[in-house]
Amino acid sequence: MLISKNMNSALNEQIGYEFAASLQYVAIASHFAGEGLTCLANHFYKQANEERDHAMRFVNYVVDASGRVEIPDIKAPKSSFGSVEEAIALSLAQEKEVTAKINSLVEQSMKESDHITFQILSWFVKEQLEELSSMDNLLKVVQLAGQKNLLYVEEYIARHHGAPRSIPGAPGPASS
Repeated sequence: MLISKNMNSALNEQIGYEFAASLQYVAIASHFAGEGLTCLANHFYKQANEERDHAMRFVNYVVDASGRVEIPDIKAPKSSFGSVEEAIALSLAQEKEVTAKINSLVEQSMKESDHITFQILSWFVKEQLEELSSMDNLLKVVQLAGQKNLLYVEEYIARHHGAPRSIPGAPGPASS
């Protein structure tokens, strides 16, 4: 095994966090879709796919490192929100938590002189900066727009995040 048992266990926990983040984004996207906020919904379906991809990067790494993948129990995501701001604030808090967990993995890899894992984690460190910045900016836009001007937020997402009409894997309109 190329990674220690402790590192294997910590990476398995991270796999759970990434899958949990993906599910939370699906719940948020579904909430927005139900509110008719299509651009926000599509943005969060895309975020859900990205988080799933992050989990799978960790899965593939653990397998490549001859470790054992053991996905932990995942808590059910929150699925209803009093406002768009509440949902985005939850997303930002979640990104901060995931960032802290990745930073802990980096620290652990350094303590164990696990240079291979350290290199793998470097990609995630850079990715988290992008995720935090993007979510922080979105929260600021939502706060500026307020609950009554959410169409401005939809426009912001469409312009800055290229919100497509549909996301592969996202639920589409019901067929007759």
